[in-house]
Amino acid sequence: MDQAPGSPQGPQDAQSLPTCYRHPDRETGIRCTRCERPICPECMVSASVGFQCPECVRNGSGTGHAPGASTPRTIAGGTITADPRFLTKILIGLNVAVFLLQLSIGERFDERFELLGSAYIPGLGSVEGVAEGQWYRLLTSMFLHGSIIHIIFNMLSLWWIGGPLEAALGRARYLALYAVSGLAGSALTYLIAAPNQPSLGASGAIFGLFGATAVLMRRLNYDMRPIIALLVINMIFTFNPGFNIAWQAHVGGLVAGVVIGYAMVHAPRERRSLIQYGVCALVLVVVVVMTLIRTGQLV
Repeated sequence: MDQAPGSPQGPQDAQSLPTCYRHPDRETGIRCTRCERPICPECMVSASVGFQCPECVRNGSGTGHAPGASTPRTIAGGTITADPRFLTKILIGLNVAVFLLQLSIGERFDERFELLGSAYIPGLGSVEGVAEGQWYRLLTSMFLHGSIIHIIFNMLSLWWIGGPLEAALGRARYLALYAVSGLAGSALTYLIAAPNQPSLGASGAIFGLFGATAVLMRRLNYDMRPIIALLVINMIFTFNPGFNIAWQAHVGGLVAGVVIGYAMVHAPRERRSLIQYGVCALVLVVVVVMTLIRTGQLV
C-alpha cells in the first residue's frame, strides 16, 4: 500500500479569502456568527445558527447560557478539546512503535500480522491468512509498513491531513473515520487481490481521511482544486504497476472516507450522532459481508 503525500498549500482564488484570526496562514470563507471574525475549521464551534469563534463561546456570547454552561462543539458535533491533534499524535506514535517492532523482530512479525488471504508460510510452517480465521489481519496490517520511506510518507500525510480533520470532527468521530476507512481498504484488498499476495500499510485509512477532507472542504465552500489535484496525483501512483501498490486498499479507504465524511458534516443536528455512527456501522457491515464472501471462495 502506497504512501499518500500530505496536502500542500493550494493556489489562491483570484479574489483571496480572508485568513483565520487565530491562524493567519489559513484562508477561510467562514465567519463567527457573533463577532464576524473569520475562523478556520479548527476554530469553528457549532452554534444554534452557524459557527462561533472560541472567544465568543468562552464568554457565553450569543448562546443564551452562562459561560461554561454549554459544551463547545466542532462542525461535526464533536467536543472541542485543548489539543485538537491528540489522536493524530497517538496514531503516529503507534505506527512508529509497531514499525520499530518490525525492525527488531524481523520478517516473522510481518508474516503473522500482514494482510494475507490464504497462503502457506514456510517460516511459520502452516497455512496462514484471513480465510483461515485470522480476521485480525484486516486491522493489524493497517499499522505495518514495508520500509522507512513508506512509513515516513504515510506519517507525514497523517499529520498534515489528519490533524486539521481531527480538529474539525472531534476525537471520537475522527477515530471512527480512520478505523472504518482502514478496514474498508483491507476488506476490498482481501476480496479482490490474489490470496497469496501480502499487503500492509496505513494508506487505506489515510485515503479515507483524504476523502473526508474533500467532503469537508466542499461543505465549507473552500477551493477544491488542491485536494482534487492531490487525489489525482495519488491515484496515478496507485495504478502505476511499477510501484506494486495494493490499489484496492486505496480505493476502498477513499470510498469509505467519502461516505462517512458526508455523514459526519451533513447529518442534521437533531439526530446527528445516530446518523454519523449509523453510517459507520453500515460501512462495517459491508466490510463483514465482503470478508465473508471472500472467505467462502477460499475455504
